[in-house]
Amino acid sequence: MRGKKGELLANVSRGSKKDVRNAVVAARVAQAGWAAASAYLKGQILYRVAEMLEGRTEQFVEELRLEGRTAGGARKEVERAIDLFVHYAGWSDKYQALFSSVNPVASPHFNFSVPEPTGVVAVVAPSGGLLGLCSVVAPVMVGGNASVVLAAREHPLSAITFAEVLNSSDVPGGVVNLLTGFREELLAGMSGHMDVNALLLCTDDAGEAAAAREQGAENVKRVVVRPDGVLEESPYQVMDFQEVKTTWHPVGG
Repeated sequence: MRGKKGELLANVSRGSKKDVRNAVVAARVAQAGWAAASAYLKGQILYRVAEMLEGRTEQFVEELRLEGRTAGGARKEVERAIDLFVHYAGWSDKYQALFSSVNPVASPHFNFSVPEPTGVVAVVAPSGGLLGLCSVVAPVMVGGNASVVLAAREHPLSAITFAEVLNSSDVPGGVVNLLTGFREELLAGMSGHMDVNALLLCTDDAGEAAAAREQGAENVKRVVVRPDGVLEESPYQVMDFQEVKTTWHPVGG
């Protein structure tokens, strides 16, 4: 990676299709344990991510500045990324109650519908720097999914440091697998992988979105396409990667 004046800033790994396959294996191994963790624990871990982000504010500010942000804009972006993780940490034990339901049925049964994690989610992050990356990782993570995330090629420095934050924030290994590289080389491997349950693609390219949907159809993969920008903070972002499970239970003896 080079700076605005052409100076060498860092040598960044160029992820390969093999890296994608290895990341999916790691995510699959980790997903069941993460899904089984209590909502309280998930929330505490997301709060810890926010604390670690805050503790490394100056490093993120400097890296974002090297990637082209102004000093003021970089500081504001880090502050918003911290707030975003606090926001989703607060939803960890609430979205289930909001989106669950007791359904009326014409038989002597209780009928409940509750959200459950989709499983392994592949994510192609937007080009919105640290904040864009956090806006796609946090809602997938708090919903009990494991993820394979391709960071924006334009902002690798903050993405790599964010991976260090996740590693030191009690996030179980394999829950978030962060890759750097070229989306034109890796997207097909993510959208077409048969052990990936869903894909979040942030793009403004209609052709890229259509190709991802076509490849995802091979294993009836859920493909969610969002504009290439920071995702709005909302529990509906969590629900994009939840499956609704309905249970019937007889009433009486």
